Amino acid sequence: MIYEKRTYTINPLKMADWLALYKSDAYAVQTEHLGKLIGFFFTEIGVVNQVVHIWAYESLDDRLVRRARMAQDERWLTFSRKNRELAAVERLESVLMRPTDFSPLQ
Repeated sequence: MIYEKRTYTINPLKMADWLALYKSDAYAVQTEHLGKLIGFFFTEIGVVNQVVHIWAYESLDDRLVRRARMAQDERWLTFSRKNRELAAVERLESVLMRPTDFSPLQ
């Protein structure tokens, strides 16, 4: 099992709009294609204009196949266009992680 942590730095003035767009246009598509969403968070202390979500995959190949399939979905393409038009995302960081042998998540 691998986990992907995606951290989006959002323009603070556009956070509410971005979350609304994600909820209405991307959430269902991502959960359908990507599978297991571990959590979806926003920061309150520290860098306060970030959204973090964590996804679980069986393997790197599983992740590649799932993301490639999603990239061809018209609903995802529509979200991507609206996301670019909103211009709320300032930065994206993606980290792939493997659990230790003593991690509660395996």
